[in-house]
Amino acid sequence: MAAKIKKGDKVVVITGRDKGKSGEVLEVRPDAGRAVVRGIAMIKKHQRQSQTQTGGIISKEGTINLSNIAIADPKDGKPTRVGFKVLEDGRKIRFAKRSGDPIDA
Repeated sequence: MAAKIKKGDKVVVITGRDKGKSGEVLEVRPDAGRAVVRGIAMIKKHQRQSQTQTGGIISKEGTINLSNIAIADPKDGKPTRVGFKVLEDGRKIRFAKRSGDPIDA
C-alpha cells in the first residue's frame, strides 16, 4: 500500500491530548504504524551526563499513532484524507480529498 503520510508532511493531530495541534513529520515508522511529529507528544527523558552532553531532564518528541494524525490541506490547513491519482505524464501523486489540491506538487 502506498504511503499516505511521509517525512516532511504538514499534519494535524485529530485525537488525543494534542488534538488540534499541527507540526511537521520528522520520521515515519511504518512497521510500528507510528510517526514522530515536531512539537507533538512531548515526553520528558532523564538524561545521564556524558562527555558530550549535560545531564538533566530533557523534552523530546515521542511517537504518535498514524491513525491519530491527518494530512493538513494545502489550501486551508484543516485535516483531510489523502487520495492518489496518475497524471498524464505517468506520475502518481497524492492529493487532498477536501480541496482536490495536489500534496506532492
